[in-house]
Amino acid sequence: MVAPLPWGEMKMLKRAALLLSVLIAGGPAIAQDQPRQRQARQILERLVSFRTASGHGQVPPMVAYIRETLRAGGVPEADMEVIPHEETAALIVRVPGADYARRGEPRPILFSAHMDVVDARPEDWQRSPFTLVEENGYFFGRGVLDNKTGVTSLVSTILRLRASGQQLQNTLVFAFIGDEETTFGTTELVARHNWVRNARYAINTDAGGGMLAPNAQPLVYLVQGAEKTFTSFRLTVTNPGGHSSRPRDDNAIYDLSRALLRIEAYRFPVRATPLTRAYLGTLGRIVPGPAGQVLTRFAANPEDAEAAEALRHAPEYVGTTRTTCVATMLDAGHAQNALPQRASAVVNCRIFPGVQPEAVRQALVAAIGNEAVRVETLGNPRVGPVSEPDPAVDAAITASIHRRYPGVAISPYLESGATDGLIYRLAGIPTWATSGIFIKPDEMFAHGLNERIPVASFYAGLEHIHDLAVALGNARN
Repeated sequence: MVAPLPWGEMKMLKRAALLLSVLIAGGPAIAQDQPRQRQARQILERLVSFRTASGHGQVPPMVAYIRETLRAGGVPEADMEVIPHEETAALIVRVPGADYARRGEPRPILFSAHMDVVDARPEDWQRSPFTLVEENGYFFGRGVLDNKTGVTSLVSTILRLRASGQQLQNTLVFAFIGDEETTFGTTELVARHNWVRNARYAINTDAGGGMLAPNAQPLVYLVQGAEKTFTSFRLTVTNPGGHSSRPRDDNAIYDLSRALLRIEAYRFPVRATPLTRAYLGTLGRIVPGPAGQVLTRFAANPEDAEAAEALRHAPEYVGTTRTTCVATMLDAGHAQNALPQRASAVVNCRIFPGVQPEAVRQALVAAIGNEAVRVETLGNPRVGPVSEPDPAVDAAITASIHRRYPGVAISPYLESGATDGLIYRLAGIPTWATSGIFIKPDEMFAHGLNERIPVASFYAGLEHIHDLAVALGNARN
């Protein structure tokens, strides 16, 4: 449902990249294992061919293909379980560790990737979206970035662990989710499953990643540790209406317009957590000039009103410093020659962690100051906690990233969108998202036309997830 990086927050880094790229040496050091890389490429090619968007019924066939592939690699049937859900399904795969032999229900480490995609219309693409195309150093195809490279990384890692014959100290569970882009129904079923429900923590491949400078050198790597709450509110004004030749003092469209202007002018309080301060502090050391100085000041002191106000005017950073609400849809009137009987708008809010949606609704009501405007919450928003950095996970991620990209800055960050990590965190499973994928901001086309991933980043992502599985699988409790 979201891009692997908060690219909307990275625009100013592109200018930093132009200055810093000449100072950063070295590219991804990828071990050359041609048979393994060929196998992974074949898996990705097959996965892309499944049109796993909602309504096409292609997730169960993709699950069958993954099971067949893992079965051929020696994974026992007893360690795989399919979880059907409406038209889709999830698959969980267990790799028992030494702890499993010592006790029947260990606390596993969860790895997760989603199989479904946002749909793509072939007639709109330059290449077939459901055929993997390698061209000019990129893989093209729907899902190559979001999130079938993550699925391939999990499958490849399981096969490598099985082929090595080495038993890890800790049990791992790999979850393949079927509806992350829509309802999270299979994610919730996975989170409650006996193999998963008492997991120590989760590694999500669907977010987190690195930014490449224009010359393809690495600039920064981000690890997702929290997500803002997605909530929409509908504002509605009703009115008796009447003939347009007889205007009234009260008018539904004017009342709604004034309400929206007041929301536009309203400023939610500035907020910060150790995670967001670490993220903005890291950017402050990278972004040159006054912008970097403002980031550094805010990270050091979130009560610096001048710095907070400067960041409020920067769309790429404002979401990291406070709750934001913006009007996204309008619907009003029923005839050209009639006074409007109803006017409504949808206001979408991205709510800072720890803030309840009802508190945001009440703030909007107070800002509007007009009882004639009804404000109702749409859907059932879910508020997820923050997963603060964990030393063992941080060390494993850092070691893996620096093995291929020596010295690159690494920081946690707050995701403005939503991933399966929201559901895992709500289930009490701390979750960090890290894909190992580096890409240029202007080449991020997840959910859009001509989705692509650098070939080198695809193979680096495979190694990254395998690195984490081995390191965390052998980490001490």
